[in-house]
Amino acid sequence: MLKNYFTIAIRNIRRNKLRTLVHVLGLSLGMGICLVIFHVVLHAYSFDRFHADSDRIYRINTISEWEEGSTFKTSGTNGPLGEIIDEELSFVKEKGRLYTLYETMIVIPEENKVIGRSDKVAFANQGFFRIFQRKWLSGNEETALDEPFSVVITESSLEKYFPGQTPNEVLGKEILWIDASDSAFAQVKGVVADFTENTDFYFTDFISFETIASKEREDWLGLHSWTNLNTMSQLFVKLNANSGKQELDKGLLSISKKHLGEDSETTFIGEPLAEMHFSENYDDTTVSKPLLKGLIYIGIIILLLACLNFINLETALAINKTKEVGIRKTLGSNRPQLIYQFLCETFVMALIASIAALFFADMFKNYFSDYLPKSFEVSFIDLQSLAFLLVNSLVLTFVSGIYPAIVLSNYQPQRALKGELHQEYKFSIGVFLRKNLAVLQFTASITFIILVLVLSSQLKFISSQPLGFEKEALLYTNLPFMGDRNQREVLAERIKNESYVESVSLSNNLVSSNSIWTSDAYLMMDSAETRVNVHIMNVDSAFVSVNGIRLLAGRKPNNKQNEILVNRNFINATTALDPETLIGMNLNFRTEPHVIVGVVENFNARNLKEEIMPMVLTYNPDYFFLLTVKVSSSHNLSYAKQELEKLTEEAFPYEASGFIFLDEVLEGFYESDRKIQGVLSFAAVISILISILGLFGLSSFTIAQRTKEVSIRKILGAGVFQIIALISKQYVILVLTSFAFAAFPAYYFGKEWLMEFAYRIDMPYSQFVLVGVGVLCLTLLVVGFHTLHVARSNPADILKSE
Repeated sequence: MLKNYFTIAIRNIRRNKLRTLVHVLGLSLGMGICLVIFHVVLHAYSFDRFHADSDRIYRINTISEWEEGSTFKTSGTNGPLGEIIDEELSFVKEKGRLYTLYETMIVIPEENKVIGRSDKVAFANQGFFRIFQRKWLSGNEETALDEPFSVVITESSLEKYFPGQTPNEVLGKEILWIDASDSAFAQVKGVVADFTENTDFYFTDFISFETIASKEREDWLGLHSWTNLNTMSQLFVKLNANSGKQELDKGLLSISKKHLGEDSETTFIGEPLAEMHFSENYDDTTVSKPLLKGLIYIGIIILLLACLNFINLETALAINKTKEVGIRKTLGSNRPQLIYQFLCETFVMALIASIAALFFADMFKNYFSDYLPKSFEVSFIDLQSLAFLLVNSLVLTFVSGIYPAIVLSNYQPQRALKGELHQEYKFSIGVFLRKNLAVLQFTASITFIILVLVLSSQLKFISSQPLGFEKEALLYTNLPFMGDRNQREVLAERIKNESYVESVSLSNNLVSSNSIWTSDAYLMMDSAETRVNVHIMNVDSAFVSVNGIRLLAGRKPNNKQNEILVNRNFINATTALDPETLIGMNLNFRTEPHVIVGVVENFNARNLKEEIMPMVLTYNPDYFFLLTVKVSSSHNLSYAKQELEKLTEEAFPYEASGFIFLDEVLEGFYESDRKIQGVLSFAAVISILISILGLFGLSSFTIAQRTKEVSIRKILGAGVFQIIALISKQYVILVLTSFAFAAFPAYYFGKEWLMEFAYRIDMPYSQFVLVGVGVLCLTLLVVGFHTLHVARSNPADILKSE
C-alpha cells in the first residue's frame, strides 16, 4: 500500500511540473537557509562543552554599581577573591586562576632566538588544569605549576620554540617572557596537547601563578587589594556535584559583604561556562545571543512563508483533484487513505526540496562567508545535516500538507464528480484561508524591505556626519606596549623627516576608537568645586594638529604632564561662560592638579551611537604605544604605507606591525549593523521571491479557472484593461491589507534600532509608502502578465465546447 502511495505521488508530481517547480523552489530556499542557520547556532553553542563536568564549572563575574543605578559587569575579579574563595565556600571543589598577558615578548635564551610577541601567554595555577583537563605529553600533571618560575606549554608552542624536539626533551629548558611590568625566566615543567574542539581558551603558555608572588609584580598587576579590579584577572571554580549557581551566588554575596562591607557597590556572581562564548572571551569572537535568536526567527519566518505558499496553492488547485477524489471514494477509498496519499505526495516534494536545499545552503554559506566565524567549517553532506533535513521534511509534510489533505479528502463523491466544491452563498474556508495566507506572506516581505531601507538610511546618515577631525590620509601602527620610550621617539622623529609625511603623533589613543578611559575630575570655580565625569585621552602635543582638531581657545600643550586640554562639552558641564574662562584654571583628577592650557572643539572619540563626553587630553608618554602619521595628500598612499612599514620594521625588527588607515577603523564601528542590514536584505529578497513565486503559481491557476468568465465578458463588450482591472482588484486589496499590517512591526523594530544611535535620522515614513507602492507594482506586474494572456485570447476557442 505504501509503495502504491509513493508511486501515485511521483506520477502526480511529474504531471504538474509548474506546481512542482513552485513548491520545490520555495521549500528548498527556506530549508537551505534554515540548514545554514542550524549549523551557525550549533557552532556557537559548541564552545567549551567538551570539558568534564562542564555544567559544574563557573567563571566568576564582578558587578559594580555606577551612578543613577546603572551597573557594569565584567569577567575580571580582584586578586584576594581568588586566594580565599575555596576556603570560605566549602562547596567549591576546585579553583582555577588565570591572568592573561598582552603583547608578551618570548625569547629562547639557550638558542638566543627571539620568537616575537604573543597574546597567548597567561599566568595559571595547577587548579586551572584540574578544571580544564588536557592530555599531558610530559611532566607531572599534579605539581607542574606548584612552584614559581615554572611553565607548561602546549604542543603547538613546543613545535614553535623547540622544533624537532620531543616533549620529554624540553623538560627543564628555559624560556624568557618580557611583558610591560617585568621579565620572567621559567623552566618547562610540562607539555600538554592543544584542544582540538571549539574553545575560547586559546592560550599556549601557562606560567605558574606563584611567579607573581613578588610584591612589585603583584602591585603592578593589581592583585593585592579588594578594591582593585583588573579585567585580565579571571577566576574559575568547579562545584561539588550537589551544588549549583544559586548556592554559588549566595556564597559570593556573603563574601562581598564580609570583605567589602554591607553597603559595597561591588558584588560577584557565577557565570556558567557555557555562557562565556556569549559574553567576554579572550579573542573578541563573542557571539550575540539576540543576533542568534534573530537569525532563528528569520529562518522560521522564511520557511513558514514557503509553507504558506504550499497551502495556498494546494487549496487553490483543489478543484483539479475533485474528480480523482470522487472516483477513489466510489471505488472504496476511505478518508484516512486519501489523507495518507496526499501527505505522501507532499513528503516526496519535501524530499526533493531537501536535495535542492543542500545546493542552496552551500551557496548561502559562501555568500555570507564574511559574516561567519573564522572557525566555522561545515560540510552539509554529513549525518547532522541529513538528519536535520529529514526531520525538517517530516515537519513540513505535516505543517504544509495536513490542511490541503483534509480539505481534499472531505469531498463527497457525488458532488466531487460534478466538480462542485461548495454550496452557493456559503462561506468558503479555502478562499478565506488563501487570502489571509497571502496577506501574511506579503506582510513579512514588506516588513523586511522597510527595515532594510531604514537601516540603509541611518548608515548613510552617519557616514556623512562631520566627526570633528580629519580622517583622510591618516595611518597608525601599534608599537610595543611599555617599550623603550627613547626608541619610540627616535622612530617618530625619523618618520617626521620623510618628504611625504606632514606630521606625526605618539599616544595611547586613536582619535576615535572603541576604547574608553573615564574618571571623575574636580574643577574649582567661584569658590565651589564642580565634579565632572570625563573621558581621558593620553596624547602628545602633536595629536591636535595631526588629527585636524580645531583649537577654540588657548594653546597646545608643550608635552608637559601638568598641562591639559579640554573640549567644548567640558565647558557645558561646568558654569563657565566661554572657552577663555577656563584657560589657566586647575583641574584635579587622579589626585593630581593639572592646568588647562587650551580648549578644543568637540570631536567624536567614540562611535556615533554615543554622545560626546566632557573630555580631557593629558600627557603621559610612558604609556604611549600608538604612532599616528598624517601623509601628504599629494603623495601615493600605498607607497607611503610601504615606506612607513619599512622604517618601523627597522626600529622594531621582531615585533613591528603594519600600518592601518584610520578610515578602516571607523568603518569597523558599524560592522555589526552592516551585517544586520545584509542579513535583513537577504531575508527581504528571499521572502519577496517566495511570495512572488506563490503569487505566480496561484494567479496562473485561479485565472485559468476564470477563462470562460473572461470570454463571456469580452463578448459582452468588456475591454482588455477592464478585464485586467477586474481580476487585479482583489490583489490590490491584498497588498494594501498587507501593507497596513506590516507598517507597525516595521516602525517598532526600526525605532528600537535607531534608538541605539545618539545621532540618528527621523523615521523615514516616505520610504514606507515607497515600499508599499513597489510591492503593489510588482504584484500587478505578475498578475497582469497572466491576465493579459487570457484577455487577448479568442472567446470562440474557449467557448466552442459549450
